[in-house]
Amino acid sequence: MDTIDTKWIHGERFNVTYRITAADNKIAQQIAENICIEQTVEVPRSLIPAAPIGNWIIGNIEQFTQQATDTYQAIISYPVELAAGELPQLLNIILGNSSLIPSIRVDNVTLPPKLVAQFKGPRFGVAGWRKLLEAKSRPLLATAIKPVGLSIKSLVRLAYEMTLGGMDIIKDDHGLTNQPFGLYAERVTQVCAAVKRANMDTGGNTLYLPNITGPIEQLWERAKLAKQEGAGGLLVAPGLLGFDTMRALADDDTLALPIMAHPTFVGAFVANPSHGISHGILFGLLARLAGADATIFTNYGGRFAFSIEDCVSIATSCLEPITGLKTILPVPAGGMTFERIPNLHQTYGLDVIYLIGGALVEHSPDLVANCRFFRELVQQQVAQ
Repeated sequence: MDTIDTKWIHGERFNVTYRITAADNKIAQQIAENICIEQTVEVPRSLIPAAPIGNWIIGNIEQFTQQATDTYQAIISYPVELAAGELPQLLNIILGNSSLIPSIRVDNVTLPPKLVAQFKGPRFGVAGWRKLLEAKSRPLLATAIKPVGLSIKSLVRLAYEMTLGGMDIIKDDHGLTNQPFGLYAERVTQVCAAVKRANMDTGGNTLYLPNITGPIEQLWERAKLAKQEGAGGLLVAPGLLGFDTMRALADDDTLALPIMAHPTFVGAFVANPSHGISHGILFGLLARLAGADATIFTNYGGRFAFSIEDCVSIATSCLEPITGLKTILPVPAGGMTFERIPNLHQTYGLDVIYLIGGALVEHSPDLVANCRFFRELVQQQVAQ
């Protein structure tokens, strides 16, 4: 059988670090060799021609080490060209069929500048958020209008008071979509108007991010309505829509709005320490490649199971310099309380968006005062 013209072979490769759980070295080595095949050619080794497939397209084990009694690490490289400059294919190579094997976890991905350059990444990133919000060097403050089941009138009131209180970002709850008791167009139009009115009253510039996640044939209509009505950004759930759909939204020059990624449905990728994808790669690197300007994740010490190490790895992956890819803001959330702000400031520093929900409303009957208290509390930490 004919194979490809070798003029396409340039020799540059990218690395994926896999954690392999196995009873012994021999089994782990075999799993690593199977990854090389499964993530590329997916045929028995006996059918693989020597060149160029056998010595270029197929994954190559660059390093193999034992980490613990039953844990091994394999760094496997793949040719840049195999990704085809497409995010779905890059994800397919990184894990793909191997996601069906419970003993394999992606711990790290290292991409050369040539591959990163094929993706536009975040349109705004950290610097863009700070410019939009005129917040040069402090944590940003976010909240959500919820719960599902409140009337649109009540959601509008919440957004108006949160804006008066000085919140930087107000997002839809991710469960607010296009329910018959809270239609998307009606909610977004009215909330945008309320936020605009409150901004005029205060001289502030709070941004409202409606949740556009929904059926693909309605997605751009929802996004364009949000833009038309004056929304300050978009809330997108890549686990429901797909990471490449989020990328397409971020790349669309007719929208040109910052995107905040919501983590719903992707928790299964990180929940098992011996399977899936590491927290930093999923919520950090992959979110950046897919165009998110901020990425929500469940904070340590809240009502979810992420550890402080998991959360720090996400923040690090969001903010570490990568040539050609803007840094983005980590958004710890889920069970956030005012009492934890001093500790969280020590963990995350200045480049973070604190997303607080129920605790903001529960603090007192005066929501405007609660928002101002939150802002003052964070400012005190920055000033120390």
